[in-house]
Amino acid sequence: MIQLRRKWIGISIHLLTASGALCGLFALHFAVRENWQAVFALLGLALAIDGVDGWLARRSMIKAVLPRFSGHTLDLVVDFLNYVVVPGFVILESGRLGAGQAEPAAAMIVLSSLYHFADQSSKTADGYFVGFPALWNIVVFYFFVIPIPGNWAFLIIVLFCALTFVPMTWLHPFRSAAGKAPVLFVTVTWSLASLYAVITGFPAPVAIQAVFLIAAFGFIAMGVLRALKKQG
Repeated sequence: MIQLRRKWIGISIHLLTASGALCGLFALHFAVRENWQAVFALLGLALAIDGVDGWLARRSMIKAVLPRFSGHTLDLVVDFLNYVVVPGFVILESGRLGAGQAEPAAAMIVLSSLYHFADQSSKTADGYFVGFPALWNIVVFYFFVIPIPGNWAFLIIVLFCALTFVPMTWLHPFRSAAGKAPVLFVTVTWSLASLYAVITGFPAPVAIQAVFLIAAFGFIAMGVLRALKKQG
């Protein structure tokens, strides 16, 4: 009876992970209709699911309970949809970039992200990403929250695609070992600002834009500091 219950718990956790794919599917549905608030609400929900399902899987020892089913593979498939395919589609459909820029930008997003997802050394032992971690859902969200000119947005995409292949470390907000309290504070503040932006529409008020910029520079700086300490 206990074993059966543990299996149902494991199945429920895998279903939770899989529900992220439904978020991506309906985000595409709303992107076609240019309902960008709905798109990013669904991507935000998918991000929240991705933040908790791994912790639940580890707590329930899901590999021992359901050894045939790979939660890791499932997670990768869902993440590629929500972190790469949907944002790439938004770039194609939203008109945020200049003339002739959307198609090559979307292609670069997909191809560089495939490299990251296939990279066996994309994470460090202490929980940092190596190379830009294909967080295109976040990058494209910034383009809506902050009214960045199309040419600048294109250059930012090119830069992050290039950084995919640079062994620079990037902070993971939930798994990085260092600075948990400050990281948690920034993550929660950014999440609340994101919720406000999605509810009220784009672009966001200047105060929300400031939160986004401070959070971005803070997270990037933490990754750079980690690399400097390792070198020292």
